[in-house]
Amino acid sequence: MAVLATASLLLSAACSSGDGSAGPKGRDGDASPPANAASAPPAAPSPEPPPAKGSVKVVSTLTKDLASPWGLAALPGGDLLVASRDKATIRRIDGRSGKQTLVGSVPGVSPAGEGGLLGLAVSATYGADHQVYAYFTTESDNRIARMQYDEGRPAGQQLGAPDTILRGIPKGTIHNGGRIAFGPDRMLYAGTGETGDAELAQDKESLAGKILRMTPDGEPVHGNPAADSVVYSYGHRDVQGLAWDREKRLWASEFGQDTWDELNLIEPGRNYGWPDVEGRKGKKGFVDPVAQWKPSQASPSGIAYAEGSIWMAALRGERLWRIPLSGTTGKEPLAAPQSFLDKKYGRLRTVVSAGGDKVWLVTSNTDGRGSPKPGDDRIMLLEVR
Repeated sequence: MAVLATASLLLSAACSSGDGSAGPKGRDGDASPPANAASAPPAAPSPEPPPAKGSVKVVSTLTKDLASPWGLAALPGGDLLVASRDKATIRRIDGRSGKQTLVGSVPGVSPAGEGGLLGLAVSATYGADHQVYAYFTTESDNRIARMQYDEGRPAGQQLGAPDTILRGIPKGTIHNGGRIAFGPDRMLYAGTGETGDAELAQDKESLAGKILRMTPDGEPVHGNPAADSVVYSYGHRDVQGLAWDREKRLWASEFGQDTWDELNLIEPGRNYGWPDVEGRKGKKGFVDPVAQWKPSQASPSGIAYAEGSIWMAALRGERLWRIPLSGTTGKEPLAAPQSFLDKKYGRLRTVVSAGGDKVWLVTSNTDGRGSPKPGDDRIMLLEVR
């Protein structure tokens, strides 16, 4: 059972690795109407809070037989792009039939441990520029690059050469972060890991153990805590989930070590504690998580926002968590987090909104290195409430 930030409900569990797999530890008030009320548009009603208890229905399995799927991005029109961490390829998935088409390979990727071809994002201005962004591990670092996607070229040859917009993110066998997403401000955000070197998370000069915010060209953004830096928040262990709610607040999931995994509400310049604090401690100078879990029940990766809740994929926990949000002023969940699909589909990696009450869910049971479950990984369409 999850633990809210307002109450520490202790749960027993064993230690987990950073990736959840075997290996190192890795309202509107009443008011008088205006004089021109007859022609004034009605005030927008306040959004209804989500119910305390939700539901999940598997609508369909869109496609199967994926190899080490990690990043997922939706294209205009409803098709999907999915990245293979270990094969360094990107495939297009028809949003109706599930047909897979190889788009191309990303050169320079060096898969090992938890590194490889990780997060994907489609440009906020994709209709004009046809740019696809990728976060990946090389021989020397983690970096973010963009590539032209030419849908008119033959299958397997549709990606242009990578244009690196940010390099020098420290790499490791574990804790490479990897999630990227464009925010409501059309800026690019990235979650990074501390690579197993915990002190990097508190080093503001390092890009490790951070959430980064940058322009589509990889430059610092006006409003960042430091004008010359892409660092947006720090003190993170390994961030693999980013999502915005209807109030445009940024949420992030984070791997803990032995004690607590976290869901955090992200504010610029704040310190989220690692390695000095893990989970809710109420310690001055650090931000407590909004919700926390024992690693055996979570080891969280991707998150998405839908129907008033954050939906969080759990690797070691092998379940989908729902965290109902309380609205504009609330920093605490409306009710206790609730889990779905427990142990039914194995490890869950990525969640992406499919619009309205639908989300895409990606499993993570094959690793491309002799997994005992070849062909198991899939993309499913879920109806959530």
